[in-house]
Amino acid sequence: MLANVVVETFIEGGWVMWPILATFFLALCVVLDRAVWWLRLKGLMETAKQEQARTAIGTGDFSSAWNLTRNTRDPYLINLGEGMTHAHTSMLAAMQLHATHLIEKSEARMWVISTLITLAPLLGLFGTVVGIMGSFNFVGDEQLAATKVSGGIAEALIATAAGIAIAILCLLPYNFFRKRVSLLRGSLERWINHTELLVKSAKEHGHDLESFAAKIQSGNLKSQI
Repeated sequence: MLANVVVETFIEGGWVMWPILATFFLALCVVLDRAVWWLRLKGLMETAKQEQARTAIGTGDFSSAWNLTRNTRDPYLINLGEGMTHAHTSMLAAMQLHATHLIEKSEARMWVISTLITLAPLLGLFGTVVGIMGSFNFVGDEQLAATKVSGGIAEALIATAAGIAIAILCLLPYNFFRKRVSLLRGSLERWINHTELLVKSAKEHGHDLESFAAKIQSGNLKSQI
């Protein structure tokens, strides 16, 4: 019964409901894609190893820190591995470059949701205009006027409501994902800055990360990307 009502309402909305339906499915696919990406990222986190790596860096035990960055998919540990690998040139720049790449991944396809938030209501408004224009074509015909005018208004309202509904449904996850991106960016910045401070502290106690990075390069050890 409900399915029949939905189909009838969709048909009454006019042909513009088809592009509106397409925007809905596109938005749904992108939202699911982003949700899976964030859940996967959360599953990759190894907070215990992150703390161990920080402790090792602070005490100058670079070998232990390096081993923790091997055979892991934790983005923070991979970021640290990138920095240690390039410490003989610029550890900070290497970590920032890797972090920028991760941030870009977190923002992937967000522009699609942003576009649909604007596009869906515009399609609904376009359906409104088309419906009203169709209604006025029958104003001179007394027999068809009442039926066609009411039908055109109904078509206009359905299209508008559908467009606004899709925009609302897109806006909520869009703001949520934007917040997650902001938190990830801040977390990476704190991780990088804290690591830089730990390296400086270790250097003051006679532990040289640059020489260790040179050994990594001479041993042909490759960082994970």
